[in-house]
Amino acid sequence: MRRHHCRLSKMTVTDFFALFVKFFFLLTPPFVISVFLAVAQNYSPQEKASLALRITVATLLVSTVLLLCGGYIFSVFGITINAFRIGTGAILFLTSVSLVRGEDSALKVKGSLHSIAVVPMAIPITVGPATVGALVVYGGEINGFVEWIASFCSIALAILCVGFLLWSSAYIEKAIGKNGLVVLSKLTGLILAALSSQMIFDGAKALLFTQN
Repeated sequence: MRRHHCRLSKMTVTDFFALFVKFFFLLTPPFVISVFLAVAQNYSPQEKASLALRITVATLLVSTVLLLCGGYIFSVFGITINAFRIGTGAILFLTSVSLVRGEDSALKVKGSLHSIAVVPMAIPITVGPATVGALVVYGGEINGFVEWIASFCSIALAILCVGFLLWSSAYIEKAIGKNGLVVLSKLTGLILAALSSQMIFDGAKALLFTQN
């Protein structure tokens, strides 16, 4: 009987979907949708769809660059991957606290549809500091081209899912309402808090074992 977790290089199918879920939550979809709805409230349906597409493409490009440059960043600045993991976990924890507390995310955004798709919607709303750190850390851990492709596909799938949610944000708001988005943001915050704790724990444990 064939095992269901057949390998993608060194990455199993289970690892592939675990990475997808992790980065899907790191992108904080409820928060991104809330900001998107606030920014695009006066846009036509066609403009909203165009903005969602541009945000998705910009997020994908930024994430690809960060994933590629992860290993080089550590070698250039002389930072260990475990130290960076601890720092990323700390930033991620602050992000999770903001989501749980429900801090006001309203933004006064000025600019054309083309410009706001990159800043601030792609960066730093969708790809925030914690996501940047996670991408750099994971990029530094990847071994081999095939594993990089598998990891890229997993992360790209998470980004495309968020992009689809942005495209259908008007329907989501009608279905669950603004209060529903607030509840989902808080739940996302709790999940991110757990992820941040695990990142800090893994980084600290690895540093201790390295020193010993």
